[in-house]
Amino acid sequence: METKNKLVIIDSNSVIHRAFHALPPLTTKKNEPVGAVYGFLLVFLKAVKEFQPNFIAACFDVKGPTFRHEKYAQYKAQRPKAPDELYQQIPIVKKVLSDFGVPVYEKQGFEADDLIGTIARIASQSGSASDLEIIIVSGDSDNFQMINPQIGVYALRKGVKDTILYNEARVAEKYQGLKPIQLIDYRALRGDATDNIPGVKGIGEKTAIDLLQRFGNLENIYQKIEEVKPKTRELLSQHKEDALMSKDLATIDQRVPMDFKLEDCRWLGYDNNRARESLESFGFNSLITRLFN
Repeated sequence: METKNKLVIIDSNSVIHRAFHALPPLTTKKNEPVGAVYGFLLVFLKAVKEFQPNFIAACFDVKGPTFRHEKYAQYKAQRPKAPDELYQQIPIVKKVLSDFGVPVYEKQGFEADDLIGTIARIASQSGSASDLEIIIVSGDSDNFQMINPQIGVYALRKGVKDTILYNEARVAEKYQGLKPIQLIDYRALRGDATDNIPGVKGIGEKTAIDLLQRFGNLENIYQKIEEVKPKTRELLSQHKEDALMSKDLATIDQRVPMDFKLEDCRWLGYDNNRARESLESFGFNSLITRLFN
């Protein structure tokens, strides 16, 4: 069903990471790395063209531990440090977003996903919620758990040009009938090597899906554990503490204390002069041609 208003929320760090690794290195005349900035802009401008949003917000991670590290000190511990050339481009992306009239949100102790979840919750409960469609632009699947009839995830499948809008039906197709909310339990069972979420050692994708198809969620699995096959039951019993902690780690916090008003994100399009100056400063001539000629 067509809606009157659309809010696009950008999972900025994930898009920057995807752009950095998908595109060849690119530098300005001053030898500043800007390949990830260029890739980010490709995704941003494609989403703007496709969805014609009335509201846009961009969320960023903040350097330092989060509340998840307090629960599990090894959270994301195995993730290799990204090159300095990537980190150098994050403040540049923030500047570009400002040049294009997009507000930036970040908060110490929380991840971008948590801010996205909180913004989506607040926006969906706003006065105009009945006609608001929310699209999360992301380079990974962590936000799939928030998908519902009002919220979709515009995901980067390969590189920065191959995109797909995930809804409930596409999640069910990808995860063999699971609902978006069940993806939290899915990660709690099989773990997540990228974020170093332990899960239940010995349980893989197939077993996790089978359990959730049968029992619905992690809590029901443990309530009816006697109905589980002996080998899997033993694994679940041995790693129960890890499973419950993993579910906490995998759950996006949609109640971050933050001052957000939907109207602060109203987007009437970018100012041509300011946007052009921004692109010219990086030598993004192809984008200038595309937007202004």
